[in-house]
Amino acid sequence: MQNKYLFTSESVSEGHPDKVCDRISDMVVDSYLSLDPFSRVACETLTTTNKVVLAGEIRGPKIEKEEIINKVRDCIKEIGYDQKGFSWKTANIETFLHEQSADIAMGVDSKDNKDEGAGDQGIMFGYACTETDDLMPAPIHFSHKILRLMAEDRKKNALKGIEPDSKSQVTMLYQDDKPIKVTSIVISTQHSKDLNQDKVKELIIPYIHRSIPENYLKDLDPKEIYINPTGQFIIGGPDGDSGLTGRKIIVDTYGGAAPHGGGAFSGKDPTKVDRSAAYAARYLAKNIVAAGVSKKCLIQLAYAIGVSKPLSIFVRLAEGDENKTETVKKIINKEFNLSPRGIREMLNLNNPIYEVTSAYGHFGRKPSDSGEFSWEKTDKADLFKL
Repeated sequence: MQNKYLFTSESVSEGHPDKVCDRISDMVVDSYLSLDPFSRVACETLTTTNKVVLAGEIRGPKIEKEEIINKVRDCIKEIGYDQKGFSWKTANIETFLHEQSADIAMGVDSKDNKDEGAGDQGIMFGYACTETDDLMPAPIHFSHKILRLMAEDRKKNALKGIEPDSKSQVTMLYQDDKPIKVTSIVISTQHSKDLNQDKVKELIIPYIHRSIPENYLKDLDPKEIYINPTGQFIIGGPDGDSGLTGRKIIVDTYGGAAPHGGGAFSGKDPTKVDRSAAYAARYLAKNIVAAGVSKKCLIQLAYAIGVSKPLSIFVRLAEGDENKTETVKKIINKEFNLSPRGIREMLNLNNPIYEVTSAYGHFGRKPSDSGEFSWEKTDKADLFKL
């Protein structure tokens, strides 16, 4: 480990074209789970100039195409798009959702497999660290917070002239593996044609100070704050660039501070271990760190389609804590059912809780009374206290 190094993470807003797609795909998941908690959904979304296309596999109650299309419009409206190039009122929306493959269903629903098989093969990672109160890496935590606060004020009409499509990027200096200070910040945001770049900068700078503690900012050179560095950003969202579900998986997780198995989350029901096992791995890692076992924890889980138990469970703790690894693994094996069904029951994942996860990260969020972000609870920390 280097004594000093720079590390950068980025976030994108709910109005980014890829995030518009994630939102719509997760809306489809929630729509089916709200009618039948055992629905199967794998929905992909494409957006481009004033057009939305849905495709994927469904097994569950019948929902009319027109109802789905109306819900897509509601998503676009809530995000804030009513522009000439992309509007909730006029967008051309097509849906090509169809029945789930019988071959996949056979593997997942095998009658002699009481825990049900995983919906696909793959590897999933979970991570936690003590850099923030939410046990998340600091650069991604601050990147998300800037955009989330901007979106909240934009929707309340307290940030006038700023449009939905935004990106942020935070670079921090680490020393002895701890974040010491912010060295640069990049924020690019769509805006109305009535705002010049000086005004955009004036509007956006306060969100940096609202999002990042001043002790990290006190040595930041103002020249290292880049607001719309290429100039005006008027054409944005799906009108400026196409979007697809699942293209922002590092934004969704740990900002590059931990590995990613490669599978996206949005648009998938919780039988898909790409989603549910990644949540379970975060749940384990967060409770281990919350217990004070280590300042960092990385978990990897591996699955095979149609097989209920994980093929492997890997645990890595911070340097100096490696001697605790085997004890932690024994606790996981004894106390946690990491079959797909076990994960769903442990975290109550068969509920319509996913649309809210589609922007500003799936991790480091506050668990809600209605069940969202259940994997962020630290209710199992006592199990890991050594």
